[in-house]
Amino acid sequence: MSDPLNLHAIARLVPHGARVLDLGCGDGAMLAHLQQQRGCTGYGVELDDANVHACVQRGVNVLQLNLDEGLSLFADQSFDVVLQIDTLQHLRNAEVMLRETARVGRMGVVAFPNFGHWPNRLAVLQGRMPVTRRLPYQWYDTPNIRVGTFADFAQLAHKNQLRVRDAFGLQNGHVVRALPNLMAGTAVFQLQRA
Repeated sequence: MSDPLNLHAIARLVPHGARVLDLGCGDGAMLAHLQQQRGCTGYGVELDDANVHACVQRGVNVLQLNLDEGLSLFADQSFDVVLQIDTLQHLRNAEVMLRETARVGRMGVVAFPNFGHWPNRLAVLQGRMPVTRRLPYQWYDTPNIRVGTFADFAQLAHKNQLRVRDAFGLQNGHVVRALPNLMAGTAVFQLQRA
């Protein structure tokens, strides 16, 4: 997650001292922040070579794994928190990985670009795919293989018998609780098994 304001807002969902698994951890910024500011320990999971190197440079423990192959090397409930920050939209097996997040962690935190945000809706009404700060790619060069909305994810969590502990939107680092599907560029869900 490139926006430091959003990073801090999401980090507040992670208890102090938690053992964390950060799926698709990118350059390790979130896990480094959690280690330094919240006394957390854990691992990042990343596929990209440059990001793995960046994690090592930050002092973040990182495993180079392809998330599309699952999390079978981790035991049930082996982490306090499993993070999926800007990861779900890149995965071919998003629903399976959501269930794995709930299996491996006592709690999961999922955040993704909310396609239901009003500027995205306006772009589609104008006959174009949106290009925004949260969705900065053209339709033909996006790394996202799927898009979803706040409301879509709430339904997916229910379908997979996950209890939503908290759900809100983020817009420029500010928590949005009123109409998050319409008013927030990022959807955030804190989940656990029901």
